[in-house]
Amino acid sequence: MISFIPITGIGKINQGDDLAELIYEALNDLLPLSENDCLVVASKVVAKAQGRVEKLNDSFSKQKFIEKESKRILRQRDELIISETHHGFICANAGIDESNTEENTIVLLPIDLDSSAHGIRMSIKNLSGVDCPVIISDTFGRPFRAGETNVALGYSGLNSFADLRGKKDFYGHDLRATRIALADEIAAGAELVMHKDSGVCAVLVRGLPASYRGDGRGSDLVRSPQEDLFR
Repeated sequence: MISFIPITGIGKINQGDDLAELIYEALNDLLPLSENDCLVVASKVVAKAQGRVEKLNDSFSKQKFIEKESKRILRQRDELIISETHHGFICANAGIDESNTEENTIVLLPIDLDSSAHGIRMSIKNLSGVDCPVIISDTFGRPFRAGETNVALGYSGLNSFADLRGKKDFYGHDLRATRIALADEIAAGAELVMHKDSGVCAVLVRGLPASYRGDGRGSDLVRSPQEDLFR
């Protein structure tokens, strides 16, 4: 059975904080860790620890930061901008967020999410002696679907897909296209216990199958323009 357990008591994160150590200390009664565990960490606290917080002022508005953080602008309606970030993500306002931060400040996405996830993973391993995967997640909207869901922006220690191509379905038909995005599904489950109004910025996912472990990267989940029929 896979369980999603909120990690409480981490508190506010500031630039320079050792996020891995704070998460490890907050685990408390959830220790010891297992290699079948996984940590899901909100991208916002990673960004704050890395100093990716900017002040808004007359000379640098939110829109200017969106333009700076975007590779290209796809659509715009009033203050809502859909853009492609330099990571390759298609999302609202280049992933910039104004919630859970000080007045007149915004939080940008971390620059290298896979490296950030790997760094947290290695730090947790040094602290606990256990190598458990780490996902950095954020809530994104989805084309043609209302509402938002958590997705994996960067990760370390996980396979990107459960590839079912070449296998048989329940009725014996050959599966030709099915690849399950494992990190996205884990991140979405973690969101059930880490809402923005709860103050929970990290989740321990316990009981993952050993087959989920691997060396995938968040960039694996970005669909290439050649395969994307909607760009």
